[in-house]
Amino acid sequence: MAAPRIIFSIFNDPNYDQRMIRIAGSLQAAGYDVLLVGAGYAGTGPLIEKPYRQRRFNMVFSKGKARYIEFNCRLFFFLLFQKADLVCAIDLDSIVPVYWVSRLKNSKRVYDAHEWFSEMKEVVSRPHIHRLWKWVEKKYVPRFPQGYTVNAPIADAFKQLYGVDYPAIRNMPLLSADTPTPLKEDFLLYQGAVNEGRAFELLIPAMKWVEKPLYIYGDGNFRQQAAALIREHALEQKVFLQGKVLPEQLSQITTRALLGFTLFEATGKSNYYSLANRFFDYVQAGVPQIAVDFPVYKDLNKDAPVAVLVTLTDPEALARIINNTVNDQENYLQLFSNCLLKRKEWNWEKESEILLDFYQKLLPI
Repeated sequence: MAAPRIIFSIFNDPNYDQRMIRIAGSLQAAGYDVLLVGAGYAGTGPLIEKPYRQRRFNMVFSKGKARYIEFNCRLFFFLLFQKADLVCAIDLDSIVPVYWVSRLKNSKRVYDAHEWFSEMKEVVSRPHIHRLWKWVEKKYVPRFPQGYTVNAPIADAFKQLYGVDYPAIRNMPLLSADTPTPLKEDFLLYQGAVNEGRAFELLIPAMKWVEKPLYIYGDGNFRQQAAALIREHALEQKVFLQGKVLPEQLSQITTRALLGFTLFEATGKSNYYSLANRFFDYVQAGVPQIAVDFPVYKDLNKDAPVAVLVTLTDPEALARIINNTVNDQENYLQLFSNCLLKRKEWNWEKESEILLDFYQKLLPI
């Protein structure tokens, strides 16, 4: 009997999507035939070989509406001529072609909401764009009765709004065989998307009062503004935009960092109910962090704190919290010890059991 075929579609580069690398790898290892389809742009390096199959469109357009139109058209025609028992749309930017191909070919379909896409700050701050994506969400999410998302608050919101009952599958890193050490290098770290709503307008100016360098690893729609903030506050020798690095490199860098950041503005429900990948990445690496005092992080932090939770106010106040966190050795070591404790609980080996159970019910092996 042939292995059930699953196609996942993502609107980014398969080399850098850590959640999809883990999901595709786990399902391939469980006996499924997995194909991950994504997008690449000028200057993108070659696809890194993985145990599952991959396809990356070499995109003509790299930004704006043309990029979305190009990707969706190419994805539709690509899927139309692929054999698949199930197709999975990752976020709203691939949901339309996945829906129509699954209808035309009578295949199963799944929606994986990595975030509450229509409620991201970069969407809600643009009324016309917000209305468009909200229309897509209202029209198509109810047509995906099978799906999952990254945390319980978003799952609850989808159930209330659209009547879909999605489990939460949190985006956790693999459990590292190497136990982290409290002896860290003297630098601060932000890893993840450099997007609107990540509080760079506070974090970057705060570094004027912090005597340690900050390295920002990632890319996104706020990168140019972040660079402008660095120049505006004359922080070129203290705050460094490092761009994207491959997941394997990033995990090694993270382990060495003294302190990490998981910060969001409250603008947009997606931010308020967020559960960032980096929160768990820092914990797995034994790195204490400054995290925003939103409900999901407050709940995770209540038993064995791994983070100092903050309500964002102004850069100088944030700087004081950063300095206190790295200078209070007793509290810092307690946060580190709690990371060692929670990393055994918050890891992909445990979380993937929910994923495998979900797909086993849809496509038994």
